[in-house]
Amino acid sequence: MALVPCQVLRVAILLSYCSILCNYKAIEMPSHQTYGGSWKFLTFIDLVIQAVFFGICVLTDLSSLLTRGSGNQEQERQLKKLISLRDWMLAVLAFPVGVFVVAVFWIIYACDREMIYPKLLDNFIPGWLNHGMHTTVLPFILIEMRTSHHQYPSRSCGLTAICTFSVGYILWVCWVHHVTGMWVYPFLEHIGQGARIIFFGSTTILMNFLYLLGEVLNNYIWDTQKSMEEEKEKPKLE
Repeated sequence: MALVPCQVLRVAILLSYCSILCNYKAIEMPSHQTYGGSWKFLTFIDLVIQAVFFGICVLTDLSSLLTRGSGNQEQERQLKKLISLRDWMLAVLAFPVGVFVVAVFWIIYACDREMIYPKLLDNFIPGWLNHGMHTTVLPFILIEMRTSHHQYPSRSCGLTAICTFSVGYILWVCWVHHVTGMWVYPFLEHIGQGARIIFFGSTTILMNFLYLLGEVLNNYIWDTQKSMEEEKEKPKLE
């Protein structure tokens, strides 16, 4: 049972996320010692999401290889459940949260890096690790979307799930501020309460948009792929 390139690639991506997480956790930054630790940062939460997602992808690949041709119905049922979990995680968490982290980080960074990633952090976080947390997430998730077809949940269930995640994280950020008196992200210190409400509402809307974008992109990729395969199967005209 030989591994195909896309399966090897998923293993490589999973290992890269494990390396990024280990290196990030090894950094002794003051913010890691305060209330909430690394878990108050969406970047860290996203890294965990991506690592768990690609871990499920690798586990799905291995299970698929082991059950192929076995004829064991119970194993096939378990494999289908694993595939459903993989697809749900990509649709609801891995794609929208990953794209959100990359897009919002670099937009704010381009406007004023001190608002999102102060120069002080360069003394703790090397450039390669910064890109591992805030850049490579996007190509990795796009590669996964291109190499495997993912079945999206019903739109109402998917949007409810991503809204729950968004609101949950916003409440967590507000709770950290309530306990410590400090906002997780520096730019929140420099805007008024009304602007914060607008920002939090906008991020929730953006998360919903990114969920829909992922659904549209997934359908486009695989509808196009299906059309190309059907075109190849048509008999050539004499």
